[in-house]
Amino acid sequence: MEGQLENNIFFWQKLDTLLLSSSCTIDRPKGSHHFKYRNLVYPVDYGFLTDTTGSDQAPIDVFKGSKGGMKVQAIAVSADILKKDCEVKLITGCTEHEILRILEFLNQTEFQKAILVRRGNEAPSWASAD
Repeated sequence: MEGQLENNIFFWQKLDTLLLSSSCTIDRPKGSHHFKYRNLVYPVDYGFLTDTTGSDQAPIDVFKGSKGGMKVQAIAVSADILKKDCEVKLITGCTEHEILRILEFLNQTEFQKAILVRRGNEAPSWASAD
């Protein structure tokens, strides 16, 4: 199974619960510039889920597209060698074009690269339901 992702519908349900049970604060609207790197322009609304904690001890980040919706459709996992960290960012309500723009945004510097994990709808044999 090398190179494949074991997708788990129960994982995505947990992310949906985080999204639905938290308020989303958009602090960087579509078209705004990154506060530190002015050449980076946000392709969709970007913000965070209040009352949550990500791996960096800050709230969980969210890219919110133009379609709306209350399900997490994908996550972006980024590795940043300047900050020496990895982060997970939720993607919700995005068109395919917006998802492509998010990936371009997250991969445009030599210091940070990201991958996309799309939502799956199957439960692996080892997974258990709650």
